[in-house]
Amino acid sequence: MATVMQKIKDIEDEMAKTQKNKATAHHLGLLKAKLAKLRRELLTPTSKGGGGAGEGFDVTKSGDARVGLVGFPSVGKSTLLNKLTGTFSEVASYEFTTLTCIPGVIMYRGAKIQLLDLPGIIEGAKDGKGRGRQVISTARTCNCILIVLDAIKPITHKRLIEKELEGFGIRLNKEPPNMTFRKKEKGGINLTSTVTNTHLDLDTVKAICSEYRIHNADVHLRYDATADDLIDVIEGSRVYTPCIYVVNKIDQITMEELEILDKLPHYCPISAHLEWNLDGLLEKIWEYLSLTRIYTKPKGMNPDYEDPVILSSKRRTVEDFCERIHKDMVKQFKYALVWGSSAKHKPQRVGKEHELEDEDVVQIIKKV
Repeated sequence: MATVMQKIKDIEDEMAKTQKNKATAHHLGLLKAKLAKLRRELLTPTSKGGGGAGEGFDVTKSGDARVGLVGFPSVGKSTLLNKLTGTFSEVASYEFTTLTCIPGVIMYRGAKIQLLDLPGIIEGAKDGKGRGRQVISTARTCNCILIVLDAIKPITHKRLIEKELEGFGIRLNKEPPNMTFRKKEKGGINLTSTVTNTHLDLDTVKAICSEYRIHNADVHLRYDATADDLIDVIEGSRVYTPCIYVVNKIDQITMEELEILDKLPHYCPISAHLEWNLDGLLEKIWEYLSLTRIYTKPKGMNPDYEDPVILSSKRRTVEDFCERIHKDMVKQFKYALVWGSSAKHKPQRVGKEHELEDEDVVQIIKKV
């Protein structure tokens, strides 16, 4: 582990010393690719017995979505978890109270949301310091991340935590790179693009590919991509996670300071201790999770508005709905009747590829 850490430090030092210009783009691209490979080694150590996940970190995923609380020690994550879920997480004014990952559950708008209080991230988590590796491995499984910041020093903490999460392949509030990367048997490296490229040229692409021992591939760019974007696509293990910056302890700052913080994107001000704006935070979590509630209607009965079926906004066809209820339901499916905003008339008879909207009512008609 120490040798990998030393190699990472050496590369980071060299990158810091290298001037960024067109002449050095190729060299920096190569260094970034080496760095990404070393970080992957840290996340998934190849040696046997190389430090397991650690006690308390293997939390079973339950409910409809998982939200992780990430932040430096003593920013109020445990207090927030207690207020939101009623789960007991040890709260104290000294640092590093939470040493294992504590789950709680929020019932909100019919959805069951699992909330994880992850132990305080310290600088260097991405390099395996502290229990950073376990924390970040768990953070990668979350559908949304709440970065909890102290209102007194939010910006410095925000940058440090973003750097840690980015280092482990968690991309916050970003979409996957809009490019095609396809390996082939022969023909070398080909680079095509529909836009002008200011960051990547053929030499840089070849240098990055050679670091991954890829000598034949087609790369097609649909926007002005960077070397980091190309590395993300080649690595293929990046997770793109929505993130909310929860600025806690706003009772300790002035209105002027609060107005400055208000200009931050993806931001939600709260005071966990005084329970200020917790409803606003829950609403924002709901918005960022982008969940769809579908109500069931058994034949000849009223819809069940108490217990909706929760679908992801990316997977909300009638087929996804059937699979969520029971995997055999798709085999018996004949058609569905839908009431709600996705239906052209009420009810509309649809097939299993029909896309549902939030709060639609669905009745499944099975084959006889």
